[in-house]
Parts: sequence; structure tokens; C-alpha cells
Amino acid sequence: MVFHMKTTLNIDDSVMQRLREEAARQGRTMSELVEAGLRRVLDEPEQNVDEVREPLPQWQSGGALVDVADRDALYERMGQG
Repeated sequence: MVFHMKTTLNIDDSVMQRLREEAARQGRTMSELVEAGLRRVLDEPEQNVDEVREPLPQWQSGGALVDVADRDALYERMGQG
């Protein structure tokens, strides 16, 4: 026995237009294409996030010139004290 759930999704207008056109071109329903796309994404092996992202750049800043928790020191450093 197969069950189907009716649901509401918010889909960008341009994506929805492409979906309509592709469904018509293939002679399939939009629901069939959406389900096939979801199955494809869900069946892909999960990628490690660390492998996908490039590492953030690092540099030596030379350290803080003032303690940011010290308001008076901040104002003095900004020339307002």
C-alpha cells in the first residue's frame, strides 16, 4: 500500500516556471518531478561539510591595541577622551 501526503511548499517563481515547462516537456506531473528530485537528493551520499568548504583565511593581527571592555580606554584611543 502506498501513501501520499499532500503538502505546501514555497518555491521561487522562476523555479516553478521551469518545473512547469519541464513537466510539460516530459509529459509528467510537477509532483512526479519534485518527488524524483527529492529522491535523488536524499539518496546521494552525505558529504562532510568540512570537505566541501574551503578553510577560512588566517593572519596575524599583531594583537589588540586597547581592551574593548574598557570604555574610557576606547574613547581615549579614538581621540574622544
